[in-house]
Amino acid sequence: MEKLPRHVAIIMDGNGRWAKKRNHNRTFGHARGVERAREVIRACADRDIEALTLYTFSTENWQRPSLEVNFLMKLLHRYLANETEEIITKNLRFHAIGCIDMLPKNVREELARLTKATEKNTGMILQLALSYGSRRELTDAVKKIAAQAASGKLDPSKIDEALIDQSLYTNGTPDPDLLIRTGGDHRVSNFLLWQIAYAELYFTDTCWPDFTVEHLQEALDVFAGRERRFGGVEGTSQRELSK
Repeated sequence: MEKLPRHVAIIMDGNGRWAKKRNHNRTFGHARGVERAREVIRACADRDIEALTLYTFSTENWQRPSLEVNFLMKLLHRYLANETEEIITKNLRFHAIGCIDMLPKNVREELARLTKATEKNTGMILQLALSYGSRRELTDAVKKIAAQAASGKLDPSKIDEALIDQSLYTNGTPDPDLLIRTGGDHRVSNFLLWQIAYAELYFTDTCWPDFTVEHLQEALDVFAGRERRFGGVEGTSQRELSK
């Protein structure tokens, strides 16, 4: 259990390319990707992972063709409505992070409803990054802190990493220990830039619709075999550093 990551973050990439290889349109890949997300969520909950964050829709994704964006919003709305019972049964705590006000009204309403319905649950945090961009998150955090300083409520000399953490969308969620990216690209794409400072990175060529529970377990096994030094020396754990 000590070798399990507390928090797994996943960039679910490759839906469109997966569909194209099979002579389908991109929406077919996104629909299949939802099925994979459902399986991975269950698997992480069953393994007692403390938090799972899925990069579901980025701020840059709004630039995609309107037909695809509209399909993704309808798919998201349907997922939120259909999965409520299982999320509650699994004792998951649901969060959404990002520029939520940019989402359609019906999606915002479902997000609020599901967040409220699971706020007293005690199991894994299921966090969807929606209309999310890390630079926007950091910018919003700076604005929030600057406003407190300008009003005299905050002494600028008291600004520290803890305050920045508290000002981020992810406040209350531990930083990711493991970041997985599917689809073959080796970049983090404006995802949790502050939070993944010491995360282990795992890249796979497998596109998200083909990413099974076995692939997840392989990533967890690789994580378990890595020595995490956090800038210290070999054999120094994060737990020891925090003492």
